[in-house]
Amino acid sequence: MKLRNTRLSSKLILIYLLLTVVPMSLLGYLSYVQFSRSIEEQIGEYMPRFLYQANSNVEQRISELASLPDLLFNSDDMIAILRRDEEQSVSDLNKDLFAVNSYMSRTYLAGSNPDVLAVFLLSKNRLFQSSKVAYSGFDRDQAIAPYRYELTGLVEKPKIILPSETTLKFQNDVPYILIMKQIADTDNRRIIGTMFIAVQLTFIDRILHDFEKNDKADLWVMNRKGERLYHTDPELIGTFDPEIGRYPILSGSFRTTGPGPDRLVSVTESTELGWVFVHSIPLRYLTEKTDLVRNVTVFVFIGVVLVTAILAVVLSLNITRPLKKLSRLMKNAEMGHFQADHSLQSRDEVGSLARSFNSMITTTRELIQTNYRIEIRQKEAELYALQSQINPHFIYNTLETIGMAVEEQETDTVVDMVTLLGRMLRFSVGNKAKAVPVSEEVQHIRDYLTIQKYRFEDRLTFDIQLGADIEKDNLYSPKFILQPIVENAIKHGLETRKALDIQIAIGKELSFRSGKHDVVYRIRDNGPGIPAERMAELEEALRSDTHIDKDSGFGLSNVNARIVLMHGPEYGLQLHSIYGKGTEVIVRIPARDGTESAAESGGGRIDSEPSRGEE
Repeated sequence: MKLRNTRLSSKLILIYLLLTVVPMSLLGYLSYVQFSRSIEEQIGEYMPRFLYQANSNVEQRISELASLPDLLFNSDDMIAILRRDEEQSVSDLNKDLFAVNSYMSRTYLAGSNPDVLAVFLLSKNRLFQSSKVAYSGFDRDQAIAPYRYELTGLVEKPKIILPSETTLKFQNDVPYILIMKQIADTDNRRIIGTMFIAVQLTFIDRILHDFEKNDKADLWVMNRKGERLYHTDPELIGTFDPEIGRYPILSGSFRTTGPGPDRLVSVTESTELGWVFVHSIPLRYLTEKTDLVRNVTVFVFIGVVLVTAILAVVLSLNITRPLKKLSRLMKNAEMGHFQADHSLQSRDEVGSLARSFNSMITTTRELIQTNYRIEIRQKEAELYALQSQINPHFIYNTLETIGMAVEEQETDTVVDMVTLLGRMLRFSVGNKAKAVPVSEEVQHIRDYLTIQKYRFEDRLTFDIQLGADIEKDNLYSPKFILQPIVENAIKHGLETRKALDIQIAIGKELSFRSGKHDVVYRIRDNGPGIPAERMAELEEALRSDTHIDKDSGFGLSNVNARIVLMHGPEYGLQLHSIYGKGTEVIVRIPARDGTESAAESGGGRIDSEPSRGEE
């Protein structure tokens, strides 16, 4: 009865409130909740990526600092001091201490490394040191005692020592880490010292703050035991995170509840350093801007509700519809459906986001296909390399030669050939790495040619020239790239020639394409050469064929294909031949040391990559 007697305007207002204001208010509330949740999900999704990038930057900076001990080799005087015996007069010892300390101060402390606090160098019971800050608790016996084994044994990689693992303390408790690296004297093949570099952790502060500038968030770095190496709150550096044992994951994001406000925690783990990077922020700070927008919207909505009600409903539907569609498409992509078109027709921010998402899905699909093809080709290369152990005919011929030498009682010849053959088999079967030092690859081909020399006697001569800079820089090469080429030269050369001479030269050359140094093998012979038509076919095959063809017998094409797959199309084989006079094969690979070769192959191992050496 009261509703019936109410004025029409009141009824219209009530109907409007029931049919428009209430649903719109509810829609606004649900949108706020959903938007807040989406912000949390986005932060939880993207923050681990930021931490991963920060982790990569920290690892790169640690790697740069770990290479600083190599600067000692720029000074012949410093290396000479480290090579001296420990029994010296007091005067000579003081001179050496002054010289090395002064050099380290100029090179490491006054250079372009502001993060270096101090440098200690232990060599034959002599301790050299240079420091920016006063310190205590680091001497030759006490602080280094836990690492005595590392100082006497061979350690391939630098070692990071945490403050809790040593008694070293700096003035004002400056946070730091110690990088320990041995100084290897490659000329004498022995360890001549161990360097300890104290690095202030300010560089971590700079890297992390490049990714997160919110002062409400906490950022810290800890080891797997929970010891905090760095924290945005300096008072917490050196303490332990009591919650690390309850972290559900060490790579991703999760929400924590309990005492205090709920927090969103994002973590990523450094497999190389064994550190855990953590970002933690209270959930209420993630939505504080959303709360401000909500309050302003409520007041504006009350003031203009009579005029904008219908428009608000339409706009709300136009905004939520593409968002829901995009969310649904994202879920489909998350389930692995990359073939559908994820674009939207709208030109607003949502449409732009949808087009970007569609571009990302397209790129992801192409990358998956490309990586799949590359992986298949690499596996084929490894398979055919595995199937191409040392040519059985070569082993049979070598054993026959050994047997003939036994019959003729040529004891020295037998011993030499058995030793060479054993070393070749050890290189082929025992070494599982994809890349080996150039010196080992050269030693292998020298053994092979020496055995062939015993077999063919005066019909075969050879000479191998290895550049001094190759051994000095400890450069690495793909395995088994010389033997197929030399086998081809012997096979085709001795078929038509009474005598064959093979010249091999290995050196570093500057590449005009990349501006970097390459390792170049030049294999020349005075064989019959290659006819022009056959030469054109081989050059065309080398230019266009980057797959492994088992019918070609792991000859020139397959060697070239392996190098192209490992290093790119700018590297590989080049052929030069004059018919009737001889042939030159040039092999070009990038000049990389053992660390770069291991990183490029992911530190993995495969079975030996032998060869048959037939065209």
